[in-house]
Amino acid sequence: MRSVLAASFFLLVTVLLGQDTLVFRSYTTTHATEEIQIDGVLDEAMWDVLPWGDDFTVRQPNNGDKPKNQTKFKITYDDNYLYLGVYCLIEDISKLESRLARRDNFPGDWIEINIDSYNDNITAYSFTLSLSGVKGDEFVSNNGQNWDSNWNPIWYGATQEQEDGWTAEMKIPFSQLRFGDQDVYEWGFNINRRDFAEDEMSSWQFWPVNVTGFVSNFGTLYGIENIKPKKQLEIQPYVTTSISTEPSEAGNPFRSGSNSRLGVGLDGKVGVTNDLTLDFTINPDFGQVEADPSAINIDGFQIFFNEQRPFFIENANLFSRGISQFEAGGSFWNDNLFYSRRIGASPRGSVEVPDGSFVERPTFTSIIGAAKFSGKTKKGLSIGVLESITAEERVKISTDGVETSAIAEPLTNYFVGTLTQDFKGAESQIGLTLTAVNRDLEGTGLEDQFHKTAYTGGVNFLHTWKDREWNLKGNVIFSNLTGTTERITATQESFEHFFQRPDADHLSVDTTATSLGGHGGALSLANYGGEDNLSFEHGITWRSPGLELNDIGFMNTADQINYVAWMGYQVPKPFGIFRRYRVNYNHYFRWTYGGEHLYSAFNFNTHAGFTNYWGAGGGLTWEAKDISTQALFGGPRLRQNQGLSPWFYVESDSRKKVVYGFNVRGFRSIGLDAGALSFNSVGLFLSYQPTDAMSLSFRPRYSHQDRAVQNVSYEQMEGKDRYVTGRIDQRTLSMSMRLNYSLGPNMTVEYWGQPFISRGNYTEYKYITDPLAAGYQDRFHLYDDSEITSTEDGSVWMIDENSDGVVDYEFSDPDFNFLQFRSNLVFRWEYKPNSEFFLVWTQGTTNSGDPDKGLFNSLSEDLFGQDARNTFLMKLTYRFY
Repeated sequence: MRSVLAASFFLLVTVLLGQDTLVFRSYTTTHATEEIQIDGVLDEAMWDVLPWGDDFTVRQPNNGDKPKNQTKFKITYDDNYLYLGVYCLIEDISKLESRLARRDNFPGDWIEINIDSYNDNITAYSFTLSLSGVKGDEFVSNNGQNWDSNWNPIWYGATQEQEDGWTAEMKIPFSQLRFGDQDVYEWGFNINRRDFAEDEMSSWQFWPVNVTGFVSNFGTLYGIENIKPKKQLEIQPYVTTSISTEPSEAGNPFRSGSNSRLGVGLDGKVGVTNDLTLDFTINPDFGQVEADPSAINIDGFQIFFNEQRPFFIENANLFSRGISQFEAGGSFWNDNLFYSRRIGASPRGSVEVPDGSFVERPTFTSIIGAAKFSGKTKKGLSIGVLESITAEERVKISTDGVETSAIAEPLTNYFVGTLTQDFKGAESQIGLTLTAVNRDLEGTGLEDQFHKTAYTGGVNFLHTWKDREWNLKGNVIFSNLTGTTERITATQESFEHFFQRPDADHLSVDTTATSLGGHGGALSLANYGGEDNLSFEHGITWRSPGLELNDIGFMNTADQINYVAWMGYQVPKPFGIFRRYRVNYNHYFRWTYGGEHLYSAFNFNTHAGFTNYWGAGGGLTWEAKDISTQALFGGPRLRQNQGLSPWFYVESDSRKKVVYGFNVRGFRSIGLDAGALSFNSVGLFLSYQPTDAMSLSFRPRYSHQDRAVQNVSYEQMEGKDRYVTGRIDQRTLSMSMRLNYSLGPNMTVEYWGQPFISRGNYTEYKYITDPLAAGYQDRFHLYDDSEITSTEDGSVWMIDENSDGVVDYEFSDPDFNFLQFRSNLVFRWEYKPNSEFFLVWTQGTTNSGDPDKGLFNSLSEDLFGQDARNTFLMKLTYRFY
């Protein structure tokens, strides 16, 4: 620890050294005197009147150098549009790369303009146009830390190849930008170019790679006068029709072999004021959204899935309130006050089903409607309000030909509200968040399974100084739940809390409580180096035992206090064989609220790009101490395995038609824990671009875990606790496959598929005797052959501890073999700006196989040998604007 503090002090002194001043540039435009035809050719007379903006500077990899190929641009405007003309020069025209892809992918050579029309130094609108004509657009927030690619404005662009390069024209409606009502405007902006052949990024407004921020380092656009903000009004109705087929089941009325569905809905966007917009959706359909990748977790922790539904992704940055997103990362990285995947999730309520009955359970909860009110005023106040109502969902039950139903999810209202005020050009901020979940539980039979109300909220702040080089940020959050005594007791005893843990003197279960409250937060101090090469961050984050966010947010563990630190050194310019290089150091410490020290770990990692355009990196983590409060699922703390975790990756030249690489990760327990845990994972990737219009990629991954102490069951023996564990041998194999084919910039065919298998075999059953013993073999009693036997079919293990011939307790065989296949084939045609036609084929199956089979045999027999469920969907949207 003393060496860590010394290193931190040295780093603090280093980053306080003097810096050079960043020189900001400007461009002055004039009102267009004629109509500009968007054809990619700069042949209108108006382009001759305007001055060129030029003299670009390399951003990556040779930060600060002159680019191999220069770029120049001109900007003009009329009452309704902003126009950009760009000339991208190149010495060898044969090196231009004109690859096709779906919108918001950036293939080959491209040009990009970023516009800070709020002039707030923190938000921007980004428009990208590739040489092939593919458009990309993103809403940038938090000074470049958040990029929302699901923002899909209406704009126009075209390109043309020239003898010495290529030209581009863009036409951006003012209705797609946000700005106040005034006579004269000063907007922040920057223009970036990707030179594919040179693997080089250059910018008109240069800023050193070590300078903090993105939007705050834009140049200034002068000359725009007497335009009026446009109130946006867009309506997008849709109609879908789908047919699903699946294997039929004799006597099951819910598995007849096929069913069909017709749906209609509406999306809309209304400009309430110049700055604030109302987005709404009625009966949304997400049939064209790609399925989540398969995953399995036997440790009890929730699996975090990224949001993929367009309505919830767009402007997600305004509602996201990550609690502890430190540079060092950590197990708490995904904790958030708002996790949109809670809305419309699979119904969670359990219902009683008579023996011999057939059941049809909804796969998701219907969203009746949702609305977002968001924007930013010219005084720097950002507003975000989200309201959503999900329907009551029922499980259908057929018993002896009589169909009944039972409620599995109640009618629920979700609310999220955020306010953020900027100060001093967004150098400082303060924000407020409030979320609310209200459920109509009366008469549903679900009163003991759901919280009636769940409220969370908090205050967050950010303060920067010295040109944003220094950064102090933090937040304080709270939660409050209400429900029946049974529901609140179940929450206290849930995986995230475990108030019943027998060795936790600071915790106790209150079986009479009808509410539960808690708090948490984070605080960090960072220096991002300015133009120096050294940066650091120190942070602390906490979760009180009663904090609960999972009704509308995401949280895996309460009752924790974490301290983390990160130090990084990067070289912004090539040297020797390196095009770029950085090295990082992290350390982590964790305690419970009762002061129990749980975790200590130290990490070193490095990343490099080479002059042959390959990349590589690796790292090593030493877990010096790891004690879990959750490994025994409500039992006492269990000392886990101290050890070393190395990882390494290599990737080939990304400019080539064939790109490949691999990554390897492992863990080995050491010292007194030697032999207790080994983990190996290897992933490969291969992508192939046979033509500019087609790309294929394959990502197989294999992992193997051999863990000596894995939770199996909780039993009792003569009133004494028995936390039964076993050695697990788990092998997991998956492969993600993609094929993209572009029929043009606005028409694509895309396929994604993933077979997945995870098999776990348990041996060496034991029960915990001394969970905190220094050596792992001293933590348990291993059943001998006289104490443990199994039933004839091997489905149940029976324990006779005192060898008196009487079974003392028993538990089910935990072996598993989980198989899943998911795929999507999507034809997408944007037949007019932001109006789309989809044809979708979704195929999938989930099955359990024999745990004793080999992985490949099980895949062929238990997965691909089974009939799959197929869904065929057609969706048509039309955007009125």
